[in-house]
Amino acid sequence: MRTDRATVGRKGEEEASSYLARLGHRILARNWRNGHLELDIISLQGNELHIVEVKSRVAPVMAEPEQNVRRDKQRRMVAAANAFLHSADRKALPADLEIIFDVMSVVFFGNGADFEIEYYPNAFIPLYA
Repeated sequence: MRTDRATVGRKGEEEASSYLARLGHRILARNWRNGHLELDIISLQGNELHIVEVKSRVAPVMAEPEQNVRRDKQRRMVAAANAFLHSADRKALPADLEIIFDVMSVVFFGNGADFEIEYYPNAFIPLYA
């Protein structure tokens, strides 16, 4: 498997999207952008809008990929989610959505055909203080 970041990231997001679809999520967008803000996956499941950060790595990994979603990344995710909620892309969605912030870890082994996914729904709840 090519191990450049873009290739690993794209493949990880593909696998993560497929995984969410198998769980009943409807994928609304991948790599949604607004200026410098980006959301890896936006999905809908029932009345929940899931904002999903995908962290992909090739084994061996020094630290679990999900540990890289620290407070600064969480703030950027929240800012991007707010931008999405105020964009034209949101208009076709129900008004009473619950916004959920999730993290997914995808670790590839060997040639990339084998991988492991860890899904952390409700990985964090934004706090406004």
